[in-house]
Amino acid sequence: MKRPVLGGAAQPAEETIIKATRQWIDEVVIGHNFCPFARFVRHPETIRYTVDTQSKAEDIMLTLHRECQLLDEQRDIATTLLMLPALTRFDRYLDILELAQVMLEQWHYTGVYQLASFHPHYVFDGEPAEAASHYTNRSPYPVLHLLREADITRVMQDHPDPDAIYQHNMAETAKLGCAHFEQLLDKCKQP
Repeated sequence: MKRPVLGGAAQPAEETIIKATRQWIDEVVIGHNFCPFARFVRHPETIRYTVDTQSKAEDIMLTLHRECQLLDEQRDIATTLLMLPALTRFDRYLDILELAQVMLEQWHYTGVYQLASFHPHYVFDGEPAEAASHYTNRSPYPVLHLLREADITRVMQDHPDPDAIYQHNMAETAKLGCAHFEQLLDKCKQP
């Protein structure tokens, strides 16, 4: 069942959004080794998937705060992907991301949780609009990825060369190109 949103547009069902996001993690993030740590939270599944269809900042912040509290209480959840399908405009998504960073600080979660950001139209500041490197942060739907900072610190200490991750990602996206990753994202969104 599709839900109405502002302007009369429709959103896919939550199950469709979660399925597409899982497939993106498997085929893009893990499949291209953009994040060598993702497979450890994907198998066994310790990722929480939450869909918030709201577009108002206040509502999204309430959901984000609830997700932080849930991570506080449930140590068996490694990370949360908060999918925000109503935030189709990248500039609006960036506003929400900025507010979310501020709110994490106000909620006293600095040093506890951090956010990673993914969006279908993600563009790195200072990169040409047509650069394939943007696909390291392009996802089927807008996502705020809530990570435990202690887990990041532990994993990064065990990684021999954290800078190599970035270098690998840039080389992989440049080698395969935009069309390859666009096809993968489209495939993830197919029923």
